[in-house]
Amino acid sequence: MHSFLGSIGFSKLSDLEDQDKLIQDVLTHFDFKNVSVNEYGHTFVEISKEFAEDCGITVCGEYDRSNLFHFDYYYPYYWGSQITSYESVSVNKHLSDESYAAACDDLRTGTTLIFYLTNTAEYFRISKDRGTGDMQTSVTVSALAKSGSVLLPVAPEQKPHALDPRELEEKNDLVEAAQNGDEDAIESLTMEDMDTYTMLSRRIRHEDVYTIVNTYLMPYGMECDLYNIMGEITGFRTTRNRATNEKLYQISLLCNEIPMDVCINEKDLEGEPEVGRRFKAIVWLQGRINAG
Repeated sequence: MHSFLGSIGFSKLSDLEDQDKLIQDVLTHFDFKNVSVNEYGHTFVEISKEFAEDCGITVCGEYDRSNLFHFDYYYPYYWGSQITSYESVSVNKHLSDESYAAACDDLRTGTTLIFYLTNTAEYFRISKDRGTGDMQTSVTVSALAKSGSVLLPVAPEQKPHALDPRELEEKNDLVEAAQNGDEDAIESLTMEDMDTYTMLSRRIRHEDVYTIVNTYLMPYGMECDLYNIMGEITGFRTTRNRATNEKLYQISLLCNEIPMDVCINEKDLEGEPEVGRRFKAIVWLQGRINAG
């Protein structure tokens, strides 16, 4: 996670001494503090400082009985603004520290979307009321990118057929039925995949892959919350890290029909973002479970 510090403007932060100074700065001049009781009855705290628009550093730890803070871990964050999913969400603790990963089965992709939970203290409060099992709630997913590039859009006549809301709902119902063991739904989706494979095999002989594929979202590497993505840019803005003055791009995407926001350092971005163009990158997926 610390390799993504450059995504929010700390590209020159390298040695432990600099990291210690940054952590102390967050603890001393924080903007947000969330305190809750975890499943073990300990007082868990998230302390965050915003260094640019909607992004910064969160330091996590516990208060002991003497109200002394004990540091556990820290991470860079970017809070997105779009509702990504309304599916059932499950949350599991990482083995290394008190951080958590959340997962939701997104019917639009037919896969499980796994992300790093950035509002753990709030999750503890929600789970106290609703229990620790799967919960039906909305999720806001965002991402940090170490490097990325902007691609031109696919020509209109070459774009894949976009599903209308009715077709999309029917496709989601089919995926859900297949996940529940419906053999007819499984056969239908299998035939659709075979048709897609045949079409790709034919076109890839004389076309570039990025002309055929307009958008994708795929797991990347061994870490469960790293993804290789490409999506259509629906909006963007620039901001600067107030501590380092490094310029950042915050890009809104529609990726496999999933809306999400990505933050990237200008020096790591190849190309010029424009609405309608495409953005591709390896990203660290983060997200918040919304209480409402």
